[in-house]
Amino acid sequence: MFGTRATLFELYGATIRIDLNWIFLAPLLTWSLAQGYFPEYYLGLAGSTYWWMGAFGALGLFGSIVFHEWAHALVAKHYGLRIKNITLLIFGGVAQMDEEPPSPKAEWLTAMAGPIASFALSAACYLAFAAGYRIHLPIVPLGLIGYLAFVNSLLGGFNLIPAFPLDGGRVLRAALWHWKQDLHRATRWASRIGSWFGLALILSGIFHVITGDFIIGIWWFVLGLFLRTAAGTAYYQVVVRAKLGEAPVRRFMTPNPATVPSDLALDVLIEEHFYRSLHEMYPVMEDTRLIGCVYSKQVAGIPRDQWTQLTVRDILTPCSAENTIAADTNALAALSIMKRTGTSRLLVLEDDRLAGVVTLKDLLKLLALKLNLEGTA
Repeated sequence: MFGTRATLFELYGATIRIDLNWIFLAPLLTWSLAQGYFPEYYLGLAGSTYWWMGAFGALGLFGSIVFHEWAHALVAKHYGLRIKNITLLIFGGVAQMDEEPPSPKAEWLTAMAGPIASFALSAACYLAFAAGYRIHLPIVPLGLIGYLAFVNSLLGGFNLIPAFPLDGGRVLRAALWHWKQDLHRATRWASRIGSWFGLALILSGIFHVITGDFIIGIWWFVLGLFLRTAAGTAYYQVVVRAKLGEAPVRRFMTPNPATVPSDLALDVLIEEHFYRSLHEMYPVMEDTRLIGCVYSKQVAGIPRDQWTQLTVRDILTPCSAENTIAADTNALAALSIMKRTGTSRLLVLEDDRLAGVVTLKDLLKLLALKLNLEGTA
């Protein structure tokens, strides 16, 4: 749950993605608004009108979340933090950064920017609602404006709950970090509180469903389930950064890897190399110069009758920042490249010379070994 995402657009250099659970949660939100919220506050409208208001209300929440995350990205950029991507969820967003904030102050201000933006938008909508009421604005747009005022205050308030990775949890982490001068420990405690709070929401949701308050119960259960999952994931990411950020690639790469010449025929590459060694990638050399690499998956799309007519040079992937890494770069950077490109193998270079190959399996083995020997504390 909360894992599959689709890319929407760029915002201050960050890729904005939407969690595909919106496909299921947006209809649930629309139904909640059409059958619960709007009929309770705006009586006597047609059923179809409530459904239209519910649909536009769901879109309004989506736009409010984008505005909330825009404020985070703006402050993060001020502190030189690069937010790689922001995943939009039903109650807010989760930002993924290449590195941790440089100080507790930067963490606090970046975290607070979102709720402040939501409260500011809520205040603006409340003023617009008051003005619309005085000039007798039609009930449907007036109701939507009133809903946006309410939902933004709810969005800002919910995100201030001190449960990591919500904004309030990040504020709590900043305070613990400032107090203990230990980001790792601060994250562990903030994550535990987030996990406990998520469990409390789940139990509350079950209680509400049992007692007949179905809509509230379902929402508390969904939010609690997310918090339990996200709190553990956020802490694990910090652990990974700590364990892999200090290990240079050269320490665990495979040195002097087997290579293939650029003029090698594909049928020979397949029979004598891929099938014999079971490697999925080979560095490609031209004389003594590394010019790229060739993957087994590249051959898969080539008709078998062309294997004897083509050479490695015809299909190779040239060296680039997408498939190479310097030997003194840390393992965390290697993992970041692999996640971004979807590849599981990188060429390791030292002074533009092939020094080795590092694989995702190598990184995972290193991480497992470090966790086993050093623990997560």
